[in-house]
Amino acid sequence: MTTALQSPPRRRTARLQEASLLEGPLLLLNSIRGLRSNQSLIWLATVPLALLGLGIFSFAARAGVGLSDLTGPQAATFLADNLWLFIATILVIFMNAGFAMVEAGMCRSKNAVNILAKNLFVFALAVTAYWFIGYSLMYGDSVVGGWLYFNGLFFDPDPSGALECAAAGETGCLVPAVDFLFQAAFAGTAATIVSGLVAERVKFGEFIVFSLILTAFIYPISGSWQWNGGWLSELGFIDFAGSSIVHSVGGWAGLIGAMLLGPRIGKFVDGKAQAMPGHNMALATLGALILWIGWYGFNPGSELAMDEYVAFVAVTTTLAAAGGAIAATVISTLSSGKPDLTMIINGILAGLVSITAGCGNMTLTGSWLAGFVGGVIVVFAVSALDSFGIDDPVGAFSVHGVCGIWGTVVIGLWGVDGMDPGAAGIGLLNGGGISTLLVQALGAGAYAVWTIVTCWIAWSIIGGFFGGIRVSEEEEKQGLDIGEHGMEAYPDFASSN
Repeated sequence: MTTALQSPPRRRTARLQEASLLEGPLLLLNSIRGLRSNQSLIWLATVPLALLGLGIFSFAARAGVGLSDLTGPQAATFLADNLWLFIATILVIFMNAGFAMVEAGMCRSKNAVNILAKNLFVFALAVTAYWFIGYSLMYGDSVVGGWLYFNGLFFDPDPSGALECAAAGETGCLVPAVDFLFQAAFAGTAATIVSGLVAERVKFGEFIVFSLILTAFIYPISGSWQWNGGWLSELGFIDFAGSSIVHSVGGWAGLIGAMLLGPRIGKFVDGKAQAMPGHNMALATLGALILWIGWYGFNPGSELAMDEYVAFVAVTTTLAAAGGAIAATVISTLSSGKPDLTMIINGILAGLVSITAGCGNMTLTGSWLAGFVGGVIVVFAVSALDSFGIDDPVGAFSVHGVCGIWGTVVIGLWGVDGMDPGAAGIGLLNGGGISTLLVQALGAGAYAVWTIVTCWIAWSIIGGFFGGIRVSEEEEKQGLDIGEHGMEAYPDFASSN
């Protein structure tokens, strides 16, 4: 008896109506012609932008004024402003990757997992804390005139106010949800700065608790003094994108933690600072470039509208970064005999921080000079911190704290009144008198005092409640990757203490 050869039966393609929850999405995607092509994947990348537009339209349908009620130019301006801020938000959020790479690369390999975990998880915490109460404390209604604001927990995503603003022909009419995302990204940046100062010796859990307090209360309350029309804003204080509000607050918060923790084991021998080289400078360099790119969301995004000044702010930001890199390279070469890559990295970041407050109140020449001076300052600040016995593994306070102060004060030296060509000087050195300098110095000092006092209290309470904020000596020698996380960043290489 001969058995006829038969081809194996084909698997019957399930109908979409019969598919399970797991099978349904795949069947739906496969039903779209050409989805598997490379070109179609590029189109899929536009989905987030489409969702943004869909979200705005769906909100508009529930509001008293809808997009259909706007004229063509009004609707275009409204969508362009919100889309630009959404893109800027993505750039600022991506800066978390840059911070993680710079910090991990400049520290030892045995702590890489711990550093990456802190930088990744702290943003999730910051968004949650800022959503729960921080945004309300920063942009709520006045409770204590000019000093404290609050408007209940969470925030109201109703876009009706933004649509009415657009209908009135104004620019910068932002949907609350987009504005919240942008502001939450800034809160996350302040918390991430702290991570660099306390690296390689802080307990993971205690750092997490502090980050929640910082982003829920300390940062938002002080931020309202300027960005919500508080007492510093009424005095004429200028901080366009946060040299003091974000960077110096993060720097001071981390400095207090570093002082309470003490230096890493082996950092100081007989009172002299010892070099503790990072394990991956390629990673640190990539992180610096990511931060530079992310700053185009940080500074130009702070214009809060897509207008003719966005590109100008981008140029002032770029020139300051270039000036900082050149200055730090020259100074480090003169002091050590050879150009130091870590100083080039920190010089770029110092230039960026130095222009963050004044990116809308500085000429192009003034921007480059501000960044150049910042690059000089950061080299000497790193040495000064070592001489004081303070261990800052990545130079975070020198970059964000010291240069945050410089970026705030420099406006009072050669700042100008806006971004228009020929704007009048408001600084001491360009005909503006001393008043602006005094206000800027007052603001920088206020943020320093506020952060030092509140963070000292916060770190101390956390340490007292949890039995200290520093890991054990054995755990520090072994590496926080094993002690805090039970894993290694490079398991294929032999571990060494």
